[in-house]
Amino acid sequence: MTHPEITRRKFLQYTILGTLASAIPGLNRAENRLINKEPDKNFRPDVELELYAQNAEVPILPGAHTHVYQYTCKLLKGPAHTVKTLPGYLGPILNFERGQKVRIFFYNRIAEPVITHWHGLHVPQKMDGHPMYEIYNGERYVYEFEIDNPAATYWYHSHTHEMTATQVYQGLAGLITVRDAAEQKLELPADEYEIPLIIQDRTFTRGNQLQYLHGRHRRMMGFLGDTILINGQANATFPVKSRAYRLRLLNGSNSRIYKLGWDDGTPLTVIGTDGGLLETPETFPYVMLAPAERVELWVDFSGRKTGSELTLQSLRYKDGGTRMGRMGGMGGGMSQGKSFPIAKFSIKERVGESHQLPKKLVPIRQLSAKDLTSPARTVPIEIGMRHMLFQLNDQTFRMHDHQNIERIPVNTIQKIRIFHEGRMSGSGRGGGMGGARGMGMMGMMLSLPHPIHLHGQQFQILSRKQNESNSAYETVKDGFIHNGWKDTVLVMPGEDIEIIKPFEDYTGLYLYHCHNLEHEDLGMMRNFDVY
Repeated sequence: MTHPEITRRKFLQYTILGTLASAIPGLNRAENRLINKEPDKNFRPDVELELYAQNAEVPILPGAHTHVYQYTCKLLKGPAHTVKTLPGYLGPILNFERGQKVRIFFYNRIAEPVITHWHGLHVPQKMDGHPMYEIYNGERYVYEFEIDNPAATYWYHSHTHEMTATQVYQGLAGLITVRDAAEQKLELPADEYEIPLIIQDRTFTRGNQLQYLHGRHRRMMGFLGDTILINGQANATFPVKSRAYRLRLLNGSNSRIYKLGWDDGTPLTVIGTDGGLLETPETFPYVMLAPAERVELWVDFSGRKTGSELTLQSLRYKDGGTRMGRMGGMGGGMSQGKSFPIAKFSIKERVGESHQLPKKLVPIRQLSAKDLTSPARTVPIEIGMRHMLFQLNDQTFRMHDHQNIERIPVNTIQKIRIFHEGRMSGSGRGGGMGGARGMGMMGMMLSLPHPIHLHGQQFQILSRKQNESNSAYETVKDGFIHNGWKDTVLVMPGEDIEIIKPFEDYTGLYLYHCHNLEHEDLGMMRNFDVY
């Protein structure tokens, strides 16, 4: 296979540590690190798991098996439905309930350092999967936290510094569902009528091995593959009955953005976003789904003929950075904004009864300017680039680093503005930006969309403002969901976006970064210091 590239610095660090451990008997590489090695005797878990990151050979395409990294799981304590294994290479679905106390023994059995992030969950900093806590081969990390999130679709994935893109690409990702009493009262479609769709694009060699980008310049554009996988499998077709279903969609791709729509033009009915169900169902002609975003759809196949098919597609759009999109693919990889099928639904059986779409879903704590702790303060997230390095707020990532503007008092609610460099003159970090600095690659950078993810609690979108007359924006603007709780927001070229975010309960360093994973690994990540 073509192995994912590891940065020279990380490779040397890990090799030196391994050599020292072999040469000096009894040397514990974890001794001077902050990893959580032992369980808390005072923590009483309702659910207890063993989770392994390990090598595996799995069938994906016809012919030779593919070498991957894979999460596997063993349930030690808790309901039998907590762990649901998928047939592909992805980790099992972890099904939790709000209020459960969860303990996870995470073991590293691959030859690279790794740590796991519980994407979207509100947990203490030490349990969030910050890369400072990476563990080496043969070590374990003990996670202990209470599920304090509303019913929604979340996920877990590797978050190793400078290796997140390659490790997620190799397979270290899985879905999480959380359920609560409010959701259960709705009696939404469940069991066989609830279908997870983890969408990823990959490229394979002729020998069926995963092929990744090599070279810094190509990685700067983000990975775009030529094969669409659903739940780790190619050519996904789902047999369904003529009734209502609940679809849980996750964009688990490294950098590809999907414009989701049905092939017959049927509107999409959205019932949930990243952080939970909406107050009422909403319909869209299409939905934009950036890396790390989730959406829950209500799909009613009632009235469709047995033997007919409905195809979920990624529709054509202009991404605002066409040149960048073409450069991102692997050889014949599909460019950003291209139209292609994602999954087919084949009506195999006609039934007489179906769930009815509820008119109301769940009440949501709606945040507004009156809830802000410091109304005069706006926390900036400025997207920029210097010297071929991706930056946020004029800085690249350093493990424990933060600026004064990134210090947030705990138990506060903050307004955050996300914008591209040079697009917010006279505001933001306290001074005029004076226009975009530099041309060439910087100009191309400003033409890229960026999915910005904030760790910790979910947020709500206050406003989206497009500052430019942009024909590309017209092809995507009707697919943004403005309501509900979010943890990732797609920032299109020329956009300023304001969000409102609680920073409650926990102190420590919480990451914010671009979830184009190649951008993240190349430094487009920073810390909020919640104190």
